[in-house]
Amino acid sequence: MKITFYKYQGTGNDFIMIDNRLQIFPKKNTKLIEKLCDRRFGIGADGLILLENDDLTDFRMVYYNSDGREGSMCGNGGRCIVAFAKKLELINSSTTFIATDGLHKASIDENDIVSLQMIDVHEVNIHSDYVFLNTGSPHHIEMVDKLKEYDVFLNGSRIRYSDLYGMVGSNINFVEQISSNHFALRTYERGVEDETFSCGTGATAVAIAMNATGKTLDNTINLDVKGGNLKVTFEKTDNSYKNVNLIGSATFVFEGEIEW
Repeated sequence: MKITFYKYQGTGNDFIMIDNRLQIFPKKNTKLIEKLCDRRFGIGADGLILLENDDLTDFRMVYYNSDGREGSMCGNGGRCIVAFAKKLELINSSTTFIATDGLHKASIDENDIVSLQMIDVHEVNIHSDYVFLNTGSPHHIEMVDKLKEYDVFLNGSRIRYSDLYGMVGSNINFVEQISSNHFALRTYERGVEDETFSCGTGATAVAIAMNATGKTLDNTINLDVKGGNLKVTFEKTDNSYKNVNLIGSATFVFEGEIEW
């Protein structure tokens, strides 16, 4: 079988995008998805995303981690699928689509900067040495010193597989403050089982956590990730975060055909 694929990246978080409106992709073939995402024996990506038809919105986003398993919401993947939908001429500058965590609205400008509305967050669990919250995917957040030198793989995998989160696991974020509304973060992603260059739901979680813990009073947060820069904006009402938007570039890399 031969299929056309498109490669996109959002601040270094890269994805294989496939137009699956005709339902031709073998979605249950986890070994195939894992092989396609393999950086030595396949195309190479942090995940694979299918764009499918939806009766009530512009399209449906179906996301798979690089281990071949269907994953929870991916923020950078959500931004990239908006750019992909524009390339397919399904949308112009704005869209509404459905993902595993519900409805999303988004806009894209002439420079392919995508603003993606994330889910509302009503619960932030603050502990003495970490914060936990869900922004479409679960995120554990810790402040560290000397982030550039920090062993994200070793410490991230240790927490991800600890009794704290059990078999389900969590994404693990390590954060260093730069200024009053500017933070740097590095993320160990479950499903990828390694550090990625960027994690959109992680950046969103970090922005909210930093506000919830009083590290910043701002509602516009700048975030440095290994693959570039992201911005998160939100409205805070009581202890809830609404109108949360993840903002950053979504870039087309190349397209090709693969046969298996």
